[in-house]
Amino acid sequence: QSTAEVSEIVFFLLGAMTIVEIVDSHQGFKLVTDNISTRNPKTLLWVIGFVTFFLSSVLDNLTSTIVMVSLLRKLVPPSEYRKLLGAVVVIAANAGGAWTPIGDVTTTMLWIHGQITTLKIMQGLFVPSVVSLMVPLALMSLTSEANGSSQTSSSLLSSEQMAPRGQLVFAVGLGALVFVPVFKSLTGLPPFMGMLLGLGILWILTDAIHYGESGRQRLKVPQALSRIDTQGILFFLGILLSVGSLEAAGILRQLANYLDANIPNADLIASIIGVASAIIDNVPLVAATMGMYDLTSFPQDSDFWQLVAFCAGTGGSMLIIGSAAGVAFMGMEKVDFFWYFRKCR
Repeated sequence: QSTAEVSEIVFFLLGAMTIVEIVDSHQGFKLVTDNISTRNPKTLLWVIGFVTFFLSSVLDNLTSTIVMVSLLRKLVPPSEYRKLLGAVVVIAANAGGAWTPIGDVTTTMLWIHGQITTLKIMQGLFVPSVVSLMVPLALMSLTSEANGSSQTSSSLLSSEQMAPRGQLVFAVGLGALVFVPVFKSLTGLPPFMGMLLGLGILWILTDAIHYGESGRQRLKVPQALSRIDTQGILFFLGILLSVGSLEAAGILRQLANYLDANIPNADLIASIIGVASAIIDNVPLVAATMGMYDLTSFPQDSDFWQLVAFCAGTGGSMLIIGSAAGVAFMGMEKVDFFWYFRKCR
């Protein structure tokens, strides 16, 4: 069971990273990067934060992080400042995913099982999610990296020309990513199937666009698959399997029962779940919570379920290993655990 769930996430990751890589190789992200005109480090910090926040409320946190970190590579040269922006992306993706039912795996789980409804979760968690983004952004904008000299990368961008039909590939690629939650709600099939379907459509499209052009092989899917960060995915696989083994051994269930027996306050339990999700993946944590409390103990849309969704979603930002977004950023930008702990705790 655990291996099946982990495999679903890995296939989802493979599909998302390949779609982003294809759009990237067609220079599709120029449409976005050209519109982010500011070169002021502090302003860029806030722009990146809010773009990620709203993107992640529609797309999965993981996809949003992959898209935004790929954009940062185009905007900012490799530096401590770019790592800081990447950390902003992780925090914003986790905050943005908490207030919509399709923004995060945990809120989607609660939504599917009937603990929360769409309108109530959006009304209840939008303001707390914005606050949980703005406080870290305000603190980060005081750091030396954000107040450093202006970053210039316009020469880097202007030298790159958009590939033939780059705008079409960008539109279809983004459409494929946005289509995933729609596909899931329409068919009830796992999200990775929607992602692979989107990749299949993009594969047919790029093969048709570049048919007979031998010099454009790098713009096609087989080449893009060879360029994605497989090491990062394998690292991600290891973390998920280790959490799965804790769950299979019954340790997570014992922890849940211990909390239930010793802490009478439900709000405190939800807060502890948030802190624990900084270390343990929030999916098994929320699954354990749903097993501990049914809808008779806490009815649909009660404050407890909203607090669980919020704490588990944003709590993963405290440590880089606490969320899928953090682990993906770690793999893509080669950031280590202690760097994030020093800068972003």
